[in-house]
Amino acid sequence: MSRLVFAAALCGFLPAVAAAQTEFVLPTMVVSPTQTPTSTAQLGSDVTVITADDIQRNQWRTLPDALNAVPGLVVEQNGGPGTVASVFIRGANANHTKVLIDGVDVTDPSSPNGAFDFSQVLIGDVARIEVLRGPQSGLYGSDAIGGVIIIETKKGDGPPHVTASAEAGSFGTFNQSAGLSGGGPTYNYAFNVQHFHAQETDATPTDILLPGVPVRPDEYDNTTISTRLGADFSPMFGVGLIARYTDSTLQYQGADDITFLPAAFNSLQTDQQLYTRGDVRVTLLDGAFDNHFGIAYTDDRTRTYDGTAFEVGTNPISITNGQRLKEDWKGVYALAPDEKLIFGADAEQDSMIDSPISASNGDQGAFVEWQGRIDDQLFGQASVRYDHNDEFGSAVTWHVGPTYTIPGWGTQLKASAGTGFKAPTLNQLFVSFPPTFFANPNLLPERSLGYDAGFEQPVWNNRLRFGATYFHNDIRDLIDYNDTFTSLINIGHATTQGAETFVTYAVTPMLDLRADYTYTLAMNDETQTELIRRPKHKASLTASWRPMERVTLAITALYVGTREDINYSGSAPALVDPYYLINLDASYQLTQSVALFARVENALNEHYEDVSGFLRPGLGVFAGVRVAFDAKSATP
Repeated sequence: MSRLVFAAALCGFLPAVAAAQTEFVLPTMVVSPTQTPTSTAQLGSDVTVITADDIQRNQWRTLPDALNAVPGLVVEQNGGPGTVASVFIRGANANHTKVLIDGVDVTDPSSPNGAFDFSQVLIGDVARIEVLRGPQSGLYGSDAIGGVIIIETKKGDGPPHVTASAEAGSFGTFNQSAGLSGGGPTYNYAFNVQHFHAQETDATPTDILLPGVPVRPDEYDNTTISTRLGADFSPMFGVGLIARYTDSTLQYQGADDITFLPAAFNSLQTDQQLYTRGDVRVTLLDGAFDNHFGIAYTDDRTRTYDGTAFEVGTNPISITNGQRLKEDWKGVYALAPDEKLIFGADAEQDSMIDSPISASNGDQGAFVEWQGRIDDQLFGQASVRYDHNDEFGSAVTWHVGPTYTIPGWGTQLKASAGTGFKAPTLNQLFVSFPPTFFANPNLLPERSLGYDAGFEQPVWNNRLRFGATYFHNDIRDLIDYNDTFTSLINIGHATTQGAETFVTYAVTPMLDLRADYTYTLAMNDETQTELIRRPKHKASLTASWRPMERVTLAITALYVGTREDINYSGSAPALVDPYYLINLDASYQLTQSVALFARVENALNEHYEDVSGFLRPGLGVFAGVRVAFDAKSATP
């Protein structure tokens, strides 16, 4: 039986063996489309929400794991855990996604092209993830051409609550986590420690090895410490603080400097990331005007050691250090129960330090947004934002999103349109390597105009729900090499378009299923070729089932189609084969406080690559135990 037939047979068998809660069901309220809690029935934008329950049920450990099955989004990773992971939303570039953790912009100012590396984010402390698709610079400023991903960590509540977990399995995996949280009417606290370790992940295809060069397995270790604190001194005044620190090391089989093929020895990369933000809330006008004032600081440090003779004590071959200081204000004024004005302003200073030079750039922005009810069934949202960048000047962006529900049918018709921009990075503006390459301080931002339109239809009291959205994004002034490859200029033009479709079905109160299919056509309009690493076809089936009160099962089936790429050495085009994945998850609540869990990743043992020349992990089996209890209750 072929793998495709096996996958189809397994997915057809799901109603008999799967699902109690639908994956990625949008909850009643979301924040990302308007920066204030809003019902999805009042939004024209497409947003996917992943909850803490989804994360626990599917036993996801890293951010790429959680994003893999999200519609309209493709995750590409250069091998196993800890290797660079990029996200492409609706065919836009990897650096066209804004990423925020608890309100902190976590992109690295010293990154060459500004793309966020998703591989370093452990998600055991995450409460929810929102994936907002389409150009969103009208609210979020630079980077939001493809969309925005907002990550919110867990907030403490109630009596002291203790959590701990440990698991082991394939690839020398040994992971642990521990947390303490709680709170009362005027305070909350949460402290978390996570450790992820994978020791033996083969990421090098044998067919690209030179004679005598062995496969050197990757080894990855990540320790993340995080906290979230809050205090309300009165109904009108409160403060909050978040902090997150990650320390990771990755040993990987890099490229030889001469042949550009896999080297005989592993290289070493170390990363230290610090994200922190303080927030002050002031409520005025008898509660009608809620204000948040914040200041955030980020520090990203990466060191890479040569693979021919690396030791922690030797000199690194490259060092990057990016820092960002950002102040912001957001005010929400309630005009009526279903109508709000949102105001915002921010100022940030990005710096890179000895990476290999030191440079900085600043941006100041402000926006205003209206959202509300136009009539009983028609809602709307509109925003406009002005940014002034110290290097390239000003940028004005906007976004609108109406939605209408047909009375009696429940059909939600929705649409949105907006503009986006991506500012040049410090590296692109200032880092030269004479006499062969020179930076271009006159680069302009990349810009886009995008729109989408779709519907959602509930049937049988919402037991069955289906919908579709068409999207289109025109991206211009893309930054690319000049004809002689000696500098960068604004010459690129790309068009991305396609459709996202879904069906959800609550078979029983204990059994839900969801199917998603995304078609994406991403074209380089200058060369009339497809953009690399953007598959035309992506499909997923997700399910979970509670056959009895203490048992939860979950299944995810994923298909990613053929896509264009470049070969390992970057010198020729390559075509990456499609692949099919089946992941299985199970948990058993042994006692009120103790749960046992196990999972199988890549159950078909698919031999596949996201990026040409980098293998993804094969069949993996893992098992562990999770403990959760209130400190004032009985012992586990």
